[in-house]
Amino acid sequence: MPELPEVEVTRRSIARRLAGRPIAGVVVREPRLRWRVPAVLGALAGRAVRAVRRRGKYLLIDCGDGHLIVHLGMSGSLSLVPPGTPPGRHDHLDIDFGDRVLRLRDPRRFGAVLWTARPPAAHRLIRGLGVEPLSRAFCGERLHAMTRSVRASIKQCLMDARRVVGVGNIYASESLHLAGVHPRTPAGRLSAARCARLAQAVKRTLRAAIRAGGSSLRDFVGGDGRPGYFQTHWRVYNREGEPCRRCGATVRRIVQGQRATYYCPRCQR
Repeated sequence: MPELPEVEVTRRSIARRLAGRPIAGVVVREPRLRWRVPAVLGALAGRAVRAVRRRGKYLLIDCGDGHLIVHLGMSGSLSLVPPGTPPGRHDHLDIDFGDRVLRLRDPRRFGAVLWTARPPAAHRLIRGLGVEPLSRAFCGERLHAMTRSVRASIKQCLMDARRVVGVGNIYASESLHLAGVHPRTPAGRLSAARCARLAQAVKRTLRAAIRAGGSSLRDFVGGDGRPGYFQTHWRVYNREGEPCRRCGATVRRIVQGQRATYYCPRCQR
C-alpha cells in the first residue's frame, strides 16, 4: 500500500508539471473505485490546477473553486503520460491537459478520486486526521503527550491516523528499529527521551524514503513512471530470518493488528 513517502514522491513529480495548466477534459473508464467517481468530474474542463498538495496519504489537487481528493488505495499510482498513450487494463481515469495526461492506474480499485467544493480540511475523510509527521508540530513532546495512558503498542499508535497521519506498516517498523524501540512496547510506557528519539527516527526514515523515491513492492511508480528503491535500504521490514544491519542478530516477524511487524530482538528493547 502506498504510504506517505510514496504519496509525497507522486506529489512532487506532478506538482510543478501541472501547476497553472488548464484541464482539457476528464475520461473515466471505470467509476467503481472505493467510492464511485462523481459525475461532476466531467465538468472540470477549463479549470486550471493551482497547486498539488498532500494531507497524510491524500493528494489534494487545487482547481480554484474546489479540490480533487485522490487516494491511491492499496495498489494505485498516478503518472504523467503523453497524449494518445493507449490505456492499460487497470488505467481507470485520465485527466487531460492537452500535451500531457495524468493517468490513474489502480489494479485493486481501492483508490478514490473525489471532488469537494468546500475546504479539504472540512471533508469527512480529512478532518479527523492527526499530526503530519514531517511537520514541526510532530516532535518528542507531542508524541509523549499523545501517548500518555495509551495501552496499545507503540507500533499501532504510530499507525493510527487519528494521532499521526501517513506512517504505514513499512515505515513504522523501520522507524522503531532506528529508534531502538520494541514494537510491542505499550505506547504509554515510553519515556520522554525515548519519544524524542522515536519522533526523530520517524522523520529521518520518511525523508530517506522520499529521497529514494519511496518503496516499490508490486505496483507503485512515481509520477514520472519510475519505481522507488527504498526497499533496498530496509533495515528490518520483510527481512525475517536475515541478519540485522546494525548488530547481526536475526530479524524476527510478529503479527500486530493483522499486519506483519519486523524487528531486531537485540537492538529493540
